[in-house]
Amino acid sequence: MVPDEPEAGLNAALRHGARAARDRHGAAAVAAMSADLPALRPLELGRALRAAAAHPRAFLADTQGVGTTLLTAGPGVPLAPAFGGGSRLRHAASGARELTLPDVPSLRRDVDTGADLRVALELGTGPRTTALSALVGR
Repeated sequence: MVPDEPEAGLNAALRHGARAARDRHGAAAVAAMSADLPALRPLELGRALRAAAAHPRAFLADTQGVGTTLLTAGPGVPLAPAFGGGSRLRHAASGARELTLPDVPSLRRDVDTGADLRVALELGTGPRTTALSALVGR
């Protein structure tokens, strides 16, 4: 197995995806984000991406301040993902700039527990997440 191939795990898949995007679109900026953001608001994502564009690499920590929900790399800069438990400290140690944006709660609210899901539902989720949550009694 090649270390940067998708089947080598999440971070390898993200490196592979960033490389594939740049192969197709040139030395563009790239971003990776958590897939468990059911309350994500496009305006908040736009705000974070605009703030991140001022730095070669940037990241946004999750609400708990332990993980990472968004990692960006400017044109030609390696993404260098280090997602997984404790990723906030790894991304900071790698030189990525932490974004401290107070107005992006939906982008910081990943869902790892039932309590996280309840908070995401309070923020407002899409119709499918809301409907499924009602079925399972969350």
